[in-house]
Amino acid sequence: MSVLKQLAFDLGAESGRAILGQFDGEKISLLDIHRFNNPSITLPDGIHWDTLYLWGEIKRGLALASHEHGKELASVGLDTWGVDFGLLDANGNLIYNPYHYRDGRTDGLVEEACKIIPRQEIFDQTGIQFLQLNSLYQLFAFVRQNAPGLQIAQTFLTMPDLLNYWLTGRKVCEFTNATTTQCYNPRTGTWAKEMVERLGIPSRIFPEIVSPGTVLGNLSNYVSEEIGSKGFPVIAPACHDTGSAVAAIPAAKPGFAWISSGTWSIMGAEVRQAVISPKALQYNFTNEGGVDGTYRLSKNIMGLWLVQESRRTWAKQGEELSYDEITRLAAEAKPLQSVIDVDWAGFGKPGDMPARIRDYCQRHQQPIPETKGAVIRCALESLALKYRWVLEKLEDLLGYRLEPLHIVGGGTKNRLLSQFTADAIGRTVITGPVEATATGNLLVQAVALGKIDSISEAREIVRHSFDVSVFEPRPGCGWDEAYERLLTLMEQAT
Repeated sequence: MSVLKQLAFDLGAESGRAILGQFDGEKISLLDIHRFNNPSITLPDGIHWDTLYLWGEIKRGLALASHEHGKELASVGLDTWGVDFGLLDANGNLIYNPYHYRDGRTDGLVEEACKIIPRQEIFDQTGIQFLQLNSLYQLFAFVRQNAPGLQIAQTFLTMPDLLNYWLTGRKVCEFTNATTTQCYNPRTGTWAKEMVERLGIPSRIFPEIVSPGTVLGNLSNYVSEEIGSKGFPVIAPACHDTGSAVAAIPAAKPGFAWISSGTWSIMGAEVRQAVISPKALQYNFTNEGGVDGTYRLSKNIMGLWLVQESRRTWAKQGEELSYDEITRLAAEAKPLQSVIDVDWAGFGKPGDMPARIRDYCQRHQQPIPETKGAVIRCALESLALKYRWVLEKLEDLLGYRLEPLHIVGGGTKNRLLSQFTADAIGRTVITGPVEATATGNLLVQAVALGKIDSISEAREIVRHSFDVSVFEPRPGCGWDEAYERLLTLMEQAT
């Protein structure tokens, strides 16, 4: 078999990358083509993504890949985060620059929406956890503002779908990202049009939904001309980055738990049908689409955002620290001094994260983490403890033990967190690959082109292609007592 060359764009909340995949029939290797930051932009009306900048960087990545490998490129695929979107007018023009999911215009709107449609009914129709950043509440914010853009909008496209539209001219929503919106009904396999209309959201804006692995068409002529390349196929992989990451988990058999670790930690299990039950609603779990007809029964956890925002705060104060330095300081700090609920709403907005962590500890009468190492250790240990809570609730929903726990994504570089996780949950943790999202993106493209037969075969290829690390739990160390403290904090918040 000749080497199959494909290009994956993986856009995260902090950075984006264009990665070339080279598959020789047995192993896949990755080559960085282009990396770029993904900054947010604050305007008078709120926080936005710099979408045109991202589009320019995508074209730059295409041009670089085409210059080196153009004649050999078999396809390109793109994945990003969920929930954010663009609205197009009747001429296909972007009406608003897409808002950032951390923008405050959706504050309180979950509660307002539930006054119109009961919480139980929204969950019964969508199976999605209640987060104010969900597309449903972002659209509802437009309704509450009587926004003229929503009134003239003809097409809703999630972020990867918007970029795929600019790449190909095709207006569709890919399944894995459509399911994150809380506007999709997994029972019917269609948009929840009646529900969104009751909130004043025009259902006409929701386009056709396509499956992961759909060939959207060739690269548009104007893009091909600009980058100096032929019009190779654009494939929708699992366009939600977590969907692509889970596709690349190197699991040898079913029954595992997983975490996609980065700015967010998303923790879950792979299931064949959405789990929509009173208990899933009580635990605020979500059912997002996966590859090969699966769903991801999972929960969003705040993740390494706490570390990233602390690092940004210290940089603004004049002290630039690498992630390795920050982790070393955390490793040297005293263990399990204070515990925070990492999903407390106050941690979700940009700002002085170390001050917020100290304030939280003070208000809950715990030792205040004074040093940088103590702040980060508190965040990492608390994150591992929250993983334990989510794992317990997953097993309660499914009725069976999930083992091992696979962690993939950039967060696996933090080996301290991986060891804390094994200690907190009391079972084996397997980490890697780091570039799981890009790998899953590429492998779904290969399945779409008929070069790989199935996702099971794709996961076998991942096992052959990348090294993994194994972390075993260490006995004792006070994790059970710390977990009881977390449970108390969570009970006090309800």
